[in-house]
Amino acid sequence: MTHTDIDTLQAELAGCSPRAVLEAALGRFQRIAVSFSGAEDVVLVEMASRLRPGIEVFTLDTGRLHTETYRFIEEVRERFPISLEVLSPDAAELEAMVRGKGLFSFYRDGHQECCGIRKVGPLRRKLATLDAWITGQRRDQNPTRQAVPEVEADPAFASESRPLVKFNPLAGWTSAQVWDYIAACEIPFNALHLKGYVSIGCEPCTRPIRPGQHEREGRWWWEDALKKECGLHIGDASKA
Repeated sequence: MTHTDIDTLQAELAGCSPRAVLEAALGRFQRIAVSFSGAEDVVLVEMASRLRPGIEVFTLDTGRLHTETYRFIEEVRERFPISLEVLSPDAAELEAMVRGKGLFSFYRDGHQECCGIRKVGPLRRKLATLDAWITGQRRDQNPTRQAVPEVEADPAFASESRPLVKFNPLAGWTSAQVWDYIAACEIPFNALHLKGYVSIGCEPCTRPIRPGQHEREGRWWWEDALKKECGLHIGDASKA
């Protein structure tokens, strides 16, 4: 699929329902998978597994997740007709970083290096096997995501020789719409949401938010808001 084809498809799907975007994605690609970690993603897992039972789903095990998150991953595996793959960081890279800098260097140096090893590296290896992927990004999640389209040429992981299409079916949804869908369909969710957590990542880098705070303020709270991306969606800031 060329950049022109992707632009045409985005024009067709702009403002369409998540189901319509998923139908378009699954109708065009066989080598496609859903990226799963949070509430938005499990909504997409539920929708996509109805459209294509056995659909490929992947999640990143950074080695620093909350116990509740690991239990949530297994609940999703057991609940839906999916093929779930759990991705891990490169052991040698991780060992070298921890040996040289310790387990909490991100508080001092920023989170990018740690996320690069624990998240971006495994994701890059996985995406090299796909033609397209599906994410739970929404425009209201972060200032860096305000221009997220329903369909895009992946700005971070594609290359001239290997195009990669990224579908964001929930781009136009709000957090309230996500949770209304979860309640209506009785979809499982991470138990940490009941303890004030909204955007959930690794245990050392995530905390509950206070009333009135934006959902991403609980992530990497020691850093500037415009830096609150782990690198999985690195191209969005340039489009905002």
